[in-house]
Amino acid sequence: MAVYIGSEIYRRSAFGHNHPLSYARQESVLDMCRALGWLDDENFIISPTADLPTLTRYHRSDYVAALKTSDALGSVGVDIRKAYNFGTMENPLFKGVFNRAATTIGGSIEAAKQALNGKAAFHPSGGTHHGMKDHAHGFCYFNDPVYAILTLLDAGLERVLYVDIDAHHGDGVEVAFLDEPRVTTLSIHEENRWPYSGKLEDNRPGCINLPVPHSLNDSEFAYINDQLVRPICDTLKPQAIVVTCGADAIDADPLSKMSLSNGALWAAVLQLAKSTEHLVVLGGGGYNPWTTIRAWVGLWGVLNSQTLPKILPDKAQAILARFDSDLIDEEDRLPEWITRLEDQETPGEIREDVKRRVKTVLKVQK
Repeated sequence: MAVYIGSEIYRRSAFGHNHPLSYARQESVLDMCRALGWLDDENFIISPTADLPTLTRYHRSDYVAALKTSDALGSVGVDIRKAYNFGTMENPLFKGVFNRAATTIGGSIEAAKQALNGKAAFHPSGGTHHGMKDHAHGFCYFNDPVYAILTLLDAGLERVLYVDIDAHHGDGVEVAFLDEPRVTTLSIHEENRWPYSGKLEDNRPGCINLPVPHSLNDSEFAYINDQLVRPICDTLKPQAIVVTCGADAIDADPLSKMSLSNGALWAAVLQLAKSTEHLVVLGGGGYNPWTTIRAWVGLWGVLNSQTLPKILPDKAQAILARFDSDLIDEEDRLPEWITRLEDQETPGEIREDVKRRVKTVLKVQK
């Protein structure tokens, strides 16, 4: 059984205007899943909100206090902004930011608890993988994947695998567990893309990075999963897997140049599900409203063993049709982004460069 962790807090306005995350992501995913009849009282769990002692378990107490106080005041002093990197264009201060971020932490902790009870836990509001211990970073104020992993470790697990298939390197999670032998981090991300970390030469046992070239297609992604991810799982035999499944790796996302279909992401997550007893699936990046929402709705569908509709019902289409985006030109918007859930596949040549990178990573991990 799969469970969905969500909250009505995400209906509140966030990130201000002209920010890549200012559109209604989480509430639209939730509404579409309900419109498709895929959510009920048995498989939906309201996300708790993490308290201060929980937040300061990983994040530095002065940073947590500064974000809470600034949210209450509605303003950020220059010194606070410079010290903690919020109140910026990247990480704006908006009303309710503290409780929203704390709820995201609470949701990932709950997801890990549900996974420990044998349920595949889906928390699309999670995946704030850039958050650092002492400052905001990359649209992320706290780091909820860290808390999901800590919850699994608290339960006594000794082999936890974190897999990041967002287009951007999962730097915050990697930093958090560099010296933790019970945790292996694996990030597959676009090369020469912000935050410009996770390079091929950064690999070491327990810390796996595969930067991929632009325009990575479905065939290449399947190759990576078969030749790299599956062998790692076979060797590690993870007791639990936490996945950040960003939708920005999908073709036509404005903040990356990868070319995957949403079906390629779903197949990768389902493959990981077969490699562990305890699975946590989080959201992440995604800046094309139509491709992001469809990706996560479909991901919940496959996790919950639903039959995906060939054509979306009118109510679901209406949710997608209401969006606009300054980041996507009108002539580049495909009609099927409104009418269909599953993308057209993006097969292609498996470049020798991709094969070489996979071999390089495997050598380090042996």
